[in-house]
Amino acid sequence: MDAFYASVEQLDDPSLKGKPIAVGGSSDRGVISAASYEARKFGVRSAMSSAVARKLCPDLIFVKHHFKRYKEVSEQVRAIFFEYTDLVEPLSLDEAYLDVTENKKGNPSASLIAKDIRAKILEKTGLTASAGISINKFIAKVASDYNKPNGQKTVNPSEVLDFLKNLDIKKFYGVGKVTQKKMYALGIYTGADLKTKTEAYLTENFGKSGAHYYKIVRGIHNSTVKPHRTRKSIGAERTFNVNLASEIYMEERLQDLSDELERRLSKDKIAGKTITLKIKYSDFSVHTRSKTLAYYISDASLLFETAKMLLYQQKMENSVRLLGLSMHNLNNTTTTKKAVPKDVNVQLEFKF
Repeated sequence: MDAFYASVEQLDDPSLKGKPIAVGGSSDRGVISAASYEARKFGVRSAMSSAVARKLCPDLIFVKHHFKRYKEVSEQVRAIFFEYTDLVEPLSLDEAYLDVTENKKGNPSASLIAKDIRAKILEKTGLTASAGISINKFIAKVASDYNKPNGQKTVNPSEVLDFLKNLDIKKFYGVGKVTQKKMYALGIYTGADLKTKTEAYLTENFGKSGAHYYKIVRGIHNSTVKPHRTRKSIGAERTFNVNLASEIYMEERLQDLSDELERRLSKDKIAGKTITLKIKYSDFSVHTRSKTLAYYISDASLLFETAKMLLYQQKMENSVRLLGLSMHNLNNTTTTKKAVPKDVNVQLEFKF
């Protein structure tokens, strides 16, 4: 929902309301998971280091995570969604797509449904949500950010092309900072600029994503709302209070990560073939190394042996502040998806 983790903390502790708070570690090596809107006014953002956040906002209040509580609230919100449609695709604890082309309330207005859902969320949880309403997931996603917090934006079919034409390219979902910088260098600043480029040109400069950019700026995005999303990876990572300067110390941490990853794989009753080691150095550069095996594994000892092999593939470039271990290429089966009407496809994207 709107600044979800931070909003839950402010809800549970009224003394935090109206104050700049950050959910995350308060040490200089901590990382911000969420920031209240009061903190965002100072430039504090998620994924920012706590040290930088504190410099931007000296009065920033740090609050520890309460993931069990966030999940509890998320489940309350999700239950409200299912009062309207079974076509709900959760993206995370605080975000989901809904397809309300055919809905349980028989309401022909997606905008009114969004307004009703947001009111019910506020009534049941005491928290606010924002929504985007349009003809497909991409445009609904972009629209959901338009009137945050506690607002909604509808982009009707006749308005789609003009909406995208005037949009800054950095607001296109899927265009990260690196792609944004590259597009700016190519003279692509808005949707209108993007639309002047041919598919061949975009593919040449952005690879497979080029075809995607060519379509979305024309309002084309055919991905349906998928009620059951197949998990693609499971991982664990740790940021250390003191940088690791030797592979020997890193081995100890990799053993812990292997044990944690085994627990998570076991909980979901799955295994995988591709193991990826993530290393973040003290200069914040991130390197990843992967190996795909010929068989599925979930055992900690096998994970650890593979992780060690990846560790010694290359010499350390600097001291290490973070290690991560993840499993991809999982053996979980694809769940049968419910059919979605083809004639009209009205979708909502909620951020809560």
